[in-house]
Amino acid sequence: MNTIEKIKQLAKTYSSEFIGIRRFLHQHPELSFKEYETCSYVRQQLMAIGIHKIESVAKTGLLATINGTDKGKTILLRADMDALPINEENTVEYASQNKGVMHACGHDVHMTSLLLTAKILFELRNEFSGTIKLLFQPGEELMPGGATLVMKEVAYKTLGSIPHLGQHVMPNLPVGKVGFRPGLFMASMDEIYITVIGKGGHAAVPEECIDPILIASHIIVAAQQVVSRMASPKTPSVLSFGRIIGDGANNVIPDKVTIEGTFRTYDEVWRTEAIEKLTKMVKSIAEGMGAECLVDIPRGYPHLKNDLTLTNSMKQGAISFLGEDNVEDLDLWMAAEDFAYYTQKNQACFYLLGVGNTEIGITSGLHTPTFNIDETALETGGGLMAWLAMESLA
Repeated sequence: MNTIEKIKQLAKTYSSEFIGIRRFLHQHPELSFKEYETCSYVRQQLMAIGIHKIESVAKTGLLATINGTDKGKTILLRADMDALPINEENTVEYASQNKGVMHACGHDVHMTSLLLTAKILFELRNEFSGTIKLLFQPGEELMPGGATLVMKEVAYKTLGSIPHLGQHVMPNLPVGKVGFRPGLFMASMDEIYITVIGKGGHAAVPEECIDPILIASHIIVAAQQVVSRMASPKTPSVLSFGRIIGDGANNVIPDKVTIEGTFRTYDEVWRTEAIEKLTKMVKSIAEGMGAECLVDIPRGYPHLKNDLTLTNSMKQGAISFLGEDNVEDLDLWMAAEDFAYYTQKNQACFYLLGVGNTEIGITSGLHTPTFNIDETALETGGGLMAWLAMESLA
């Protein structure tokens, strides 16, 4: 029996056990940087596998080690741990038990898949040389991103520059398939907070007010020029506003309006220019209409760029493991990931794991209250990453 067949057999044998692990994690989600119980549970699972070299990183994260037959190369496999502040609407028996918190981005799947990978690799540790590092990282969903904290840890710094692999669930990809994109893949992400301060009053006498609702409306429409007229058509950019609070009434003009949004792109120079242009535009519109305007744009995650050589190699490895029909080429994805920080310092490959299944109604998108997965994806994800890790070491 060759290595691929061994890995597939182990993944299939343990899949039902790890579905149970995924369901436990899904039932007990924790928010970013508060993954205390999650961390304890993952540590228990690693120790049950037989892995005892486990270090704490970034307070609620873990860095575990599997050694092969000799020193050789080192590779890092990463899964994120945190959940989102979303009320789950699924009626499944394993729905979240923590009100207002849900694994709506699939991090429960990422952890479980990596645990299955760990079990496979530990059983096959006499069949490869080198070292495999398993990183269970907290706080991916919340700036500054858990990756930035992990990278400051001594346990991480001593690794030097090594290949990093990570995967992310994707409901738009059918279960059993994976997707790769060498080079530019995911966008940078900056958060936008705008406060328009006017003068409130009775809606019947607008001439006595400075209407922040009207001013905010002008700002939201005009700001799109940053993307539609100031950005090069060759540089993908997205400016979206997702929250507006103007706490007045049908006959009350409020004193202030707050606007929240995000800016995303793939070019770091343009990213800085766009933020400067947006800030200047927003303030000038507000001031020109008699209001004061506060603008805060915290710098978020950088764009994610997969290493060409490593990603092409991992894609070929996936074809060997899953077959060419189950490996797809991906387009740019305007979502953001703090895995991007690792890609700035290391050879890295971040790929997508298909979890969707229209036949059984698994179609909801990421970050929605009805997000779910076809759990047979765990067998694919756990087995594939084990194979890719061994391929990389070889």
